Amino acid sequence: MASEMLYPIMPVYLKHMGFTIIGIGILEGVAEAIAGLSKSYFGGLSDQSGKRLPFVQWGYFLSALSKPLMGLSAFTPWVFIARTIDRLGKGIRTGARDAMLNTAAAPGQKAAVFGFHRAWDTLGAVIGPSFALLFLYFYPNNYQWLFFVAFIPGIAAVALTRLLPKQPITPGKPKSINLLQGITYWKNASINYKMLSRILLFFALVNSSDMLLLLKIKESGQSDTVVIATYIFYNLIYALMAWPAGWLADKLGMRTLLITGFLLFAITYFGFAFNTTTIGFLLLFLLYGLYAACTEGVSKAWIASLVPENETATAIGTFTGFQSIAALLASSLAGLIWFSFGAIAAFSITGCCALIAVGLLYSQTKFANY
Repeated sequence: MASEMLYPIMPVYLKHMGFTIIGIGILEGVAEAIAGLSKSYFGGLSDQSGKRLPFVQWGYFLSALSKPLMGLSAFTPWVFIARTIDRLGKGIRTGARDAMLNTAAAPGQKAAVFGFHRAWDTLGAVIGPSFALLFLYFYPNNYQWLFFVAFIPGIAAVALTRLLPKQPITPGKPKSINLLQGITYWKNASINYKMLSRILLFFALVNSSDMLLLLKIKESGQSDTVVIATYIFYNLIYALMAWPAGWLADKLGMRTLLITGFLLFAITYFGFAFNTTTIGFLLLFLLYGLYAACTEGVSKAWIASLVPENETATAIGTFTGFQSIAALLASSLAGLIWFSFGAIAAFSITGCCALIAVGLLYSQTKFANY
């Protein structure tokens, strides 16, 4: 709720501060890359220590702290620092949190559990922007105060982690942990883990920041209200469908749901290339919400099913870390293509690459049973 309260207004706020489209893409990409480097590192620390909860608590605390910091100053380096603190918090908590979810899942219910988590996480992404929309209705263009307001649900989340039970696990073998932990783990990972990760990372290389989608709506002549409302609608679809999609993945196969999600993504981006109407954007975000429901939780559940329990945080941290670095390239390249050749080229190229990812996943017959 705290993070998503700010997300839909971030591109408008940054552009108001003087950031170009390329600058917005680089900011988001660099922030995600920093999160990426830290995910495998802290995931490895969690596995080696046999502890999960402290990493979750500190991660949410740093993300909460970044909110008021972002609102203190419009100075460009300060914005980068505040955004980096937010993503560092995500890096600290991601592997340990997802490992806790994996431990809590009964056999044959991993995708449903991860989908359940995504549903509630995304419900916060409905409430947050809804509040932002209401706030800006009464206080138009008063963006900075939202950053201070967002600190309240952020710190409340930290307080609620005190209710979580500890999940002791058998610590991993003692080893040296460093910022290149992801590369070290990758060298020794199983063939199936590497193959699935390669396909997912190829897709991540074309999956740029959602901020570019929101910016496309804004540049099509829509108001701030429409920008935020469509983003709320997308998150509502995502929240409602994430748990059912996870349940379907457990029944029909994770591969089937991922392929479906990639196809929906491609259709969405082809639509964004040419659409300019409010109704059109709502329909496209409907498809985009279904795409997210079919892929986000399912991909993590699939990865978790390929590794031992005491490697879960490292495995997920490594994958999501590389995924964040891919986001740096994806957002920067998409912003550059948009700046150089226009929005139609940027979204059309992304859609074509998503179809290639569909072919790669479908062609791997060794995944037919997943």
